[in-house]
Amino acid sequence: MKRFLCTVLVAGGAVVSFGSSPLQAKPRDGTDLPSSAGAKLSSTPPEDVTPSCPAGTVEVEGEYCPVVEQFCTRQVDPKHPERDRCAEFAPSGRCLGTPVHKRFCIDRYEWPNQAGAKPNVAMDWNEARTQCEGVKKRLCADSEWTLACEGQERLPYPYGYVRNAEACNIDKPYIMPDDAKWASPRTRPEEIARLDQRDPSGARESCVSPYGVHDMTGNVDEWVMNEQGKEKEKPYVSGLKGGYWGPVRDRCRPMTTDHNQWHTGYQIGFRCCEDVPAAPSTLAPEPAPAPNASAGT
Repeated sequence: MKRFLCTVLVAGGAVVSFGSSPLQAKPRDGTDLPSSAGAKLSSTPPEDVTPSCPAGTVEVEGEYCPVVEQFCTRQVDPKHPERDRCAEFAPSGRCLGTPVHKRFCIDRYEWPNQAGAKPNVAMDWNEARTQCEGVKKRLCADSEWTLACEGQERLPYPYGYVRNAEACNIDKPYIMPDDAKWASPRTRPEEIARLDQRDPSGARESCVSPYGVHDMTGNVDEWVMNEQGKEKEKPYVSGLKGGYWGPVRDRCRPMTTDHNQWHTGYQIGFRCCEDVPAAPSTLAPEPAPAPNASAGT
């Protein structure tokens, strides 16, 4: 059997994949997947677990691995391995780097983070960051996004090791954009509608990560903060994760880093992250000091 080692930041076979997490994360909402979606563990959290993240977000805690070994055993396009579309991965995910512990909250759905609503598109990285800041959140760091997608088993797809075009909104036929209509503010909405193949958020029950985050691969590309990026040259600080509905990589690890902060696209959206709120103090307040008996004498 031929084995292909797929990478993250560049297309084609190479040596290792960059940007993931170790050990298998257990989903917060216990979603079971059909066997065709590929091997993935799922579980239901104990009844006595109290969520510490705000409503609409999911708590993610685990070990992020910056360098992960992932072997592709079967390509989607055997004649075009440079397209980096893997049909099946070996169940490896061995961590070759030093794991970093992370704990944060992430939106359950793509912005506007509403089940049943189509995610917003055509916003650049700066606009996405401003939207998150407007609700006292932030764009996710690329390592946070990756951990939330692949879980502690470092899955190549949020649903397992086998690519499944039915599990998430991926592999839709490519429609050639009309650059002139896209460039004009007057005709852009019409062009977006012509190209649009989005699903409403949460429409595919199988498209959920081990932590319980929906639609992380496919549907729309998502802006993230590229932690190793630069503002004025490639690789840019403005990274894109997850892929969109078209016939592209659509995996947890890869990140596109060659679009600057002002780039927009008919297929580009985002979601937000935030720090886990500090737990309220359970200590009783200190008693007020007793009045000074000698005061006023």
